Amino acid sequence: MRPALRAVQIFRGYASSARGACSVAAMLDRIRALLADAPVMDGHNDLLWELRTLAGHDFGAIDIACDQRHTTLQTDLPRLRAGGVGAQFWSVWVPCRHEPPRHVVTTLEQIDAGRRMVARYPGDLRLATTADEVEAAVGAGRIASLLGVEGGHSIGESLGTLRMMHALGVRYLTLTHMENTPWADSATDKPAVGGLNDFGREVVREMNRLGMLVDLSHVASSTMHAALDVSVASAFFSHSSARALCDHPRNVPDDVLARVRDTNGLVMVTFVPGFLTEECRAWMDALGDEEDRLDALLPHGDPEWRDALAAWRKANPRPPCGVSDVADHVEHVRETAGVDHVGLGGDYDGCLSPPDGMADVAGYPALLAELATRGWTDAELAKLTYHNALRVLRATEATAG
Repeated sequence: MRPALRAVQIFRGYASSARGACSVAAMLDRIRALLADAPVMDGHNDLLWELRTLAGHDFGAIDIACDQRHTTLQTDLPRLRAGGVGAQFWSVWVPCRHEPPRHVVTTLEQIDAGRRMVARYPGDLRLATTADEVEAAVGAGRIASLLGVEGGHSIGESLGTLRMMHALGVRYLTLTHMENTPWADSATDKPAVGGLNDFGREVVREMNRLGMLVDLSHVASSTMHAALDVSVASAFFSHSSARALCDHPRNVPDDVLARVRDTNGLVMVTFVPGFLTEECRAWMDALGDEEDRLDALLPHGDPEWRDALAAWRKANPRPPCGVSDVADHVEHVRETAGVDHVGLGGDYDGCLSPPDGMADVAGYPALLAELATRGWTDAELAKLTYHNALRVLRATEATAG
């Protein structure tokens, strides 16, 4: 399907629930014009791991130049274009459950896959490692492709590994994933080091020296504060939402949002339903329990495992969650930290059941339309989609030395 037709379908589906919206055609024209000048710069997308799981990074077997809605993928090039995405941080994630010696190897394989993906689609993607390179790619009509490593376990407790990943193009490191590292506490694990230990503080200082974004998504609140006590760069969350609206430990509490504002930082609001509403949080917890049960019986992610999980989801559908729930979190971050400190980090292809009306990467215009009906100006929406993220990337580069 042509991107323009896909966008029209999004707006037609959205318009049935928009409050007092202007006509579909007028809103579509407004959002198209906005995204032409300020495309979405998204903080987190897990396509690379999905491509590994489904096809062993065989870009011939799964060609993202073609619409992949017949598969489980939420991301492909036509839908990125339809969604107005101009810059994407591709997540370089490996599971914590791997044996530690494999963490670094698998992370390097994921970095390699990301670079090969960009090289395979030069008419659509361009590798970017700086704010200037993002602007150049967008200006040339390409989707700027940045790399972010999701989880401090990936560096193998080695600053040398961190430096080499930066040399390969990685521009953020999420300090933890679902489990603690030996040097940092995760939001979803038992506290162990009280936030950061001495090595953890060294990691943050070295990231500042490299001009690398210190990503605080997934970390415990104590780790957020500990990192901000050390870092000289802007606070940064690649894919988190507001804890005041959904009390998930992965979300950002208001006292940290104040520090985001004070450091001229950024929270890129994520679309994961379990981080948006309490009902979906309970559902996601039950889903996690089912995944743990299946992990004890089957290799994680293999076809039988996926079929069993799909059967559980069919019997236990996600509670309602939609565009307005995402917009509520965007607005809370704006109200607490300021309009200069909010962005978008969808977590597509890392989220099993995105909000209704935002099922894939073509869905960003629906969110922008909802915010427009709430009174957001084009200048404010442009900060949300592009300018805030670009500013924080550039400011972080300036800490290098």
